Amino acid sequence: MSSDPLKIGPFELTSRLFIGTGKYKDVDETRRAIEASGAEVVTVAIRRINLEDRSAGSMMELVQSGRWHILPNTAGCTTADEAVRTLRLARELGIGSMVKLEVIGDLATLYPDNEQTLEAAKVLVKEGFTVLPYCIDDPIVCRKLEDVGCAAVMPLAAPIGSGLGIRNPYNLRIILERAQVPVIVDAGVGTASDAAVAMELGCHGVLMNTAVALAKDPVLMATAMRDALIAGRRAYLAGRIPRRLYASASSPTSGLIE
Repeated sequence: MSSDPLKIGPFELTSRLFIGTGKYKDVDETRRAIEASGAEVVTVAIRRINLEDRSAGSMMELVQSGRWHILPNTAGCTTADEAVRTLRLARELGIGSMVKLEVIGDLATLYPDNEQTLEAAKVLVKEGFTVLPYCIDDPIVCRKLEDVGCAAVMPLAAPIGSGLGIRNPYNLRIILERAQVPVIVDAGVGTASDAAVAMELGCHGVLMNTAVALAKDPVLMATAMRDALIAGRRAYLAGRIPRRLYASASSPTSGLIE
């Protein structure tokens, strides 16, 4: 949908699907799924890949091919200091200035630590990063992250990797109503219908990994997710009909000849 670009800070994107690189069986499957998804932004966990291996067929070779915007993320970080150091390293490697900030506060739910996320966001914004923070679907947290200069907010739909889909569409609606920056659903998507619902609500994009990587056919699921985001976005722009308690005839009865 080139006539409907997504603008995040200085970046302008055609695809609204952001895709991860973890959990695939190998680098080749990763590449094929990314290609099928049509995504322009690919996120990489800096602390979970071998940064020194740049040989043919390695993850770093794929990342540095120049085919995608690379979104380095701070998966595995539990403090603001860890997250900031990790993204400074990514910048030194030349991977990118647009970054996904993720500071985990609970290892069972993988929910983010709001306080540490906000602290890290302040530092990273001041250092010139385009910051996309993973956060709870809390309108107050999203507002505070926007206020410190984050280029987007990324509220979860459900816990990371759970596949539960959007558990609280009402919170997302409040966030969307108030946010002046793009809202990208991050975490919890399980299948294409979940992605379509997020877009129909008015979300500006969806980031996913597990739903594609652990599908029985990751490449086919990546294609389904691509199509779901496009359909959901178009439905949102078209404007759905109001919900009614009673029927409304498709063929009006007024003017019938007796």
